[in-house]
Amino acid sequence: MLLQSQSFAVFIKDFRLEWRSRFGVSTVLAFIASTLLVVLFSLRADLLSVTVQSGLVWIIILFASLTTLSRVFVSESERGTMDLLRLNASATSVFIGKLIYNFLFTLLITGITLFLFAVMVNMTVFRPLLLLAVVALGSSGLAGATTMLGALVSQAVRKGAVFPVLALPLLIPLMLLLVRVTTAVFVAEDTVSYGNDLAALIGFTGVTISASVLLFDNLWED
Repeated sequence: MLLQSQSFAVFIKDFRLEWRSRFGVSTVLAFIASTLLVVLFSLRADLLSVTVQSGLVWIIILFASLTTLSRVFVSESERGTMDLLRLNASATSVFIGKLIYNFLFTLLITGITLFLFAVMVNMTVFRPLLLLAVVALGSSGLAGATTMLGALVSQAVRKGAVFPVLALPLLIPLMLLLVRVTTAVFVAEDTVSYGNDLAALIGFTGVTISASVLLFDNLWED
């Protein structure tokens, strides 16, 4: 119960801070809207293949996430509240609380981007349950990796420059799996094989979150 209450308290704190400033939401929505318009009118995304369209939408989601997800720890460092958080909550509860916040934020980003992109390029969803699984797993994978990396770069001097450099190599395998599985969502053929990619996506997400929880204890105590 103590772990749950502390995790919930950390999540509520971050949610209230975001609700007051709305920095992350406004920044991400502006980025998504402008990028979708550029992709649609400059690249003529409606004429591209489904695989390329799936790749474009996850690239947009990736960079939209990278602009804000690291701030759950960077903001603590900037406000000087990191030590206060250490005194009042365990490492695991801090990580879980911030992971839940990042997951819900990423889920919002992913849902909005996929919906707008599908409407703008007139994509048809043939496998809605698979789409829900992709959105949930993609959001979980992104949140798990970026929460851990956000804690790591919050202790660096050049935080904004370090985070993308560390995140991109780790997230490239996740992006490749997401693109392949997402392609199957918008393809009508029954012969499309996505079982292995979906299993790999589940494994990648599980390993990423599990490893982050285990490593965060040592990072937080340092």
